[in-house]
Amino acid sequence: MPKWTELIPDQSPVAVAIISMALILSCGFLMTRVTKKLRLPNVTAYIVGGILMGPFCLNLIPTTFVENTGYLPDIALAFIAFSTGEFFRVSTLKKNGPKVIVITVMESLGAAVLVFLVCQFVLKLNFAFSVVLSALATATAPASTMMTIRQTGAKGDFVETLLQVVALDDIVGLVLYSMAIALASASLSAAGFQIGNVLLPMGKTLLTMLLGGFFGLLLKWMTGKRSTDNRLIIAIAMLFAHCGICAGIGISPLLGCMAMGTVYINAGGDARLFRQLNYFSPPILLLFFVRSGLSFDLGSLLNQSESIGTVPLLLVGILYFLIRIAGKYLGAWSGCKMVKKSAKVSRYLGLALIPQAGVAIGLAAMGAREIGGEMGEALETIILSSSVLYELIGPACAKMSLYLSGSYSNKLEEKVEVEETTAEGVPKTEAQLLIERIARIQSELPPHDPEGENERAFTEAAEEYYREQYRQRKTRAWNRIL
Repeated sequence: MPKWTELIPDQSPVAVAIISMALILSCGFLMTRVTKKLRLPNVTAYIVGGILMGPFCLNLIPTTFVENTGYLPDIALAFIAFSTGEFFRVSTLKKNGPKVIVITVMESLGAAVLVFLVCQFVLKLNFAFSVVLSALATATAPASTMMTIRQTGAKGDFVETLLQVVALDDIVGLVLYSMAIALASASLSAAGFQIGNVLLPMGKTLLTMLLGGFFGLLLKWMTGKRSTDNRLIIAIAMLFAHCGICAGIGISPLLGCMAMGTVYINAGGDARLFRQLNYFSPPILLLFFVRSGLSFDLGSLLNQSESIGTVPLLLVGILYFLIRIAGKYLGAWSGCKMVKKSAKVSRYLGLALIPQAGVAIGLAAMGAREIGGEMGEALETIILSSSVLYELIGPACAKMSLYLSGSYSNKLEEKVEVEETTAEGVPKTEAQLLIERIARIQSELPPHDPEGENERAFTEAAEEYYREQYRQRKTRAWNRIL
């Protein structure tokens, strides 16, 4: 136990848990101040903060806190999966067409297949470990890429394709993970690998998807005429209820929560609900990612894990890091070639798909729990350590891909084209050309939004709440007068 727990009378578990959460939230926030200077995403700050607070460094958080918060991965991934459902609009899929779906499937399978082949046939690792790790290789972290696009102001076919691929990428990852964990559980069961052991978990997964779809319809019906704050309460209650049911039958809630979000948005649900949940979820996601860092086992990374094979875990992590990059690149390249995308898109799209964090870490935490033992710990350790590396090189690779594809340039004359001569055919001076280019850029800038979409959605909810409260007080006052 950390030394600070000795200062609490009788080491009250309630006090220890509350102070632990305060330390986690504070440390996570402070670490973001450091990573912000380095232009790294918040997820990196949370993971590194958890490692520093963990048993291998400062040992600030009791191990009992980690052991008693096993529900955090389910809750965090429920929010992530539900928000992913927003991108599964039928209208968007029709607009994007099959080309983006082909590219997404190919880049996901490219990483998964290559990782599985190396783990299973080169390193000769355990089948269950190989199949789950290969499924986790499909997930990406679009936050770094999105941040780089905003910073550079990149535009064009390459950017549009990239945004559509990262929107669908995690959906493919969730589906492949559900299939992989079913295969892994069947291979590890006492009865051995039997088709029934595979079909039963997949049947449960299908059942949770149907249940999630029903919850989505129920959510649309219950929130239709509610105030904004009540819609948020109902949505969280639905997500928690679905997670609880899935935990009760021993199946992952991911696809069910994704189905809930998909059905809700396609049934005519208000898209602002997703913004509100995104505004509400940061503390929960912070607790989850820091907790993942606390679970990081440095000893298992440096030692050999007999449960997965005879190869040192450090070597497995290094090869996973490199092979996934190669698989993403080759898969994206082949997918672009299949749908006849331009050479610049096919050559450089894979570079922008390297980052891996949020969904992969959440899936690794759930996979570690379902597989259990040293194998589960090894799985989570590899994903955590590689995610930090991916987030370090991801922004640079994304910026390189945008530059090489010609999606942005540091030269003003390449960003904005203007007429170099007047209507009378007289050549314009450099000063005139510069003024016209600046004016063109200013005219294309979006209106200033000091709050941001998520905060604006939450502000609207608060304003609606207070308007409703004022109307009710006014009605009660008139009733007393009358």
